[in-house]
Amino acid sequence: MKKLKNTLYVTTPDAYLSLDGENIVLSVNREERGRMPLHLLESIVVFGHLGASPALLGKCAEYGIVVTFLSPSGKFLTRSVGKTYGNVIVRRTQYRVADDPVRSLHIAANMLSAKMTNSAAVLRRAVSDHRERVNAELIEHAAADIKSGAVQAYSVSSAESLRGLEGECANRYFSVFDELILSQKDCFRYDGRSRRPPMDPVNAMLSFGYSLMTSICTSALESAGLDPYVGFFHTERPGRCSLSLDLLEEFRAPFVDRFVLTMINKKIVSEASFHEKENGAILLTDDARREFLVQWQKKKSEEIMHPYLKEKVEWGMVPFVQAMLLAKYLRGDLDDYPPFIWK
Repeated sequence: MKKLKNTLYVTTPDAYLSLDGENIVLSVNREERGRMPLHLLESIVVFGHLGASPALLGKCAEYGIVVTFLSPSGKFLTRSVGKTYGNVIVRRTQYRVADDPVRSLHIAANMLSAKMTNSAAVLRRAVSDHRERVNAELIEHAAADIKSGAVQAYSVSSAESLRGLEGECANRYFSVFDELILSQKDCFRYDGRSRRPPMDPVNAMLSFGYSLMTSICTSALESAGLDPYVGFFHTERPGRCSLSLDLLEEFRAPFVDRFVLTMINKKIVSEASFHEKENGAILLTDDARREFLVQWQKKKSEEIMHPYLKEKVEWGMVPFVQAMLLAKYLRGDLDDYPPFIWK
């Protein structure tokens, strides 16, 4: 099993990255501000526009270190990766399955059913842990509806029907999401999803978290020899990591959503952690984003019992496990793809 190494998050917007021997060097205005041995890293995430030296990118590609560039607000820009892993047979099978409406629908149903099951589990856990502080009846009804949708996902006849069912369950889930916010209600309220741009602090953190998890899913799929741009549920668009977005569905509620709720309910973030741009977008401040990433890295290092492997796995490695299982299914080593079900 691959071990979880460090992810280096570079949040200084005017930082430039270069190579010195076997070390990554961070400089601001040509003055060195820090360095780290490359062998300690599995990935680098850069927030800013100055970039990195070709020598560093080449060494990262040689070592299999993925470098992801995001805008200062967290919008994906581009990624630098090394050689493609795996064999061509797996990818050719992936492409054939993606072109087969029946087979692709089956995998998509597995993933989306898991998403709905995990969403219902998050709601039920909130009732179990905080029954006296939430509207238990309202949440339980929503969880029951979503769980019913998870069962229906296996009987839909088309991708369009699955999208409709997924949309209904997502709306049902987010209709009670505000109930899960237990503190700081004066500044943290959830009135619905707003994405581009996020218009409130909760959506700002959700979008940021989904972006980070999508990057992890992309790295996981590439490490398993799969093409992250060819999915089974999300439609293909130029530059869109459709399979990464498919895999993300399994982790939205149990990892990202619960992480955001923890940040709010434990008062790790506050109203002062956000600022508003001229277009009305609400974004994390630089200091708050750094703290978000510190807590994110801690969360990735927590161990859980993987429901299929029946062994403890670090949270940050679970997408890699799922990518491996998907590749095994496509190779014919497994009878079906076992999606991640959070318990």
